[in-house]
Amino acid sequence: MIIKQVSRIKPSEITDRDVWLRRRELIKAAAVGAGLALGGASGLAHALYTGPENHQRIAGIRETDYGRGLKPTAYRHITSYNNFYELGYGKRVPAENAEFLKTRPWTVKVSGECNKPAVVDVEDILKMDQEERVYRFRCVEAWAMVVPWVGFPLGAFLQRFEPTSRAKFVEFTTLYDPERLPGQKRNVLDWPYREGLRIDEAMHPLAFLATGLYGELLPAQNGAPLRLVVPWKYGFKSIKSIVSIRFTEQMPLNTWRRIAEDEYGFYANVNPDVPHPRWSQKRHRVLGRGLFGGKEDTQLFNGYAEEVAGLYKGMDLRKNF
Repeated sequence: MIIKQVSRIKPSEITDRDVWLRRRELIKAAAVGAGLALGGASGLAHALYTGPENHQRIAGIRETDYGRGLKPTAYRHITSYNNFYELGYGKRVPAENAEFLKTRPWTVKVSGECNKPAVVDVEDILKMDQEERVYRFRCVEAWAMVVPWVGFPLGAFLQRFEPTSRAKFVEFTTLYDPERLPGQKRNVLDWPYREGLRIDEAMHPLAFLATGLYGELLPAQNGAPLRLVVPWKYGFKSIKSIVSIRFTEQMPLNTWRRIAEDEYGFYANVNPDVPHPRWSQKRHRVLGRGLFGGKEDTQLFNGYAEEVAGLYKGMDLRKNF
């Protein structure tokens, strides 16, 4: 399914489509002077802020209309402002510690209530047809960005393992390896990190497994080599560096709910009318827009209500937060 128009795109988010389509040529261009302005084409932002290391491009990416008109956040902001406690604490530390996370060898175990459980090598996962989707990303901490992800629909991947009628939920688990993820040497969270979705959420066309961003393989700090992207939910639901996917009959106890169930629910749908106990969710700041980020009103389901509201028909979104 291709969504022709994302719900309620603000005029301030619109960028020239022709410029966006030229991003690959811009990325290959020679070094650009530091005086060039930020905030133009996504490819230009990438050319400005790509580091000296070699970036591995993903071949054969299919472009889609997901997020047409959204203005992507600059590459440097997406890759340098991260919550990934497994790589360290503080927004900048995960990028500084990215070298520790070696992503080969890497396998993903799929198990539980399915007819074809398997252990899949990441190289085989990367052979799947890859597409680009531009999605809004909203953190529970009230900051946001727009990310051009590369990957494939989560549902298409899960269906390969033939979940049974007993599969009501899907549980995801992050790698546990304190040598590759040095933040795990501190008992800040109950390692390994776990997340979950209801099966119909996991099969929804917007749910996505990301292998890259800006046309390249995922950087470690962004959840290499494979992460979940659920754009209508707060960012902590989009678990990084996945090594296990399990179909279950019972709702899994996700990490943040285990720590503070009164603050972080299972569903974690973006909802401006349900405040966090310590801050409002009515507005958020957008990374890269001025020193403190441009402020915007938060939309129900992060702007994807037309696509996903039906999943929660009849539910109390305050109780099931």
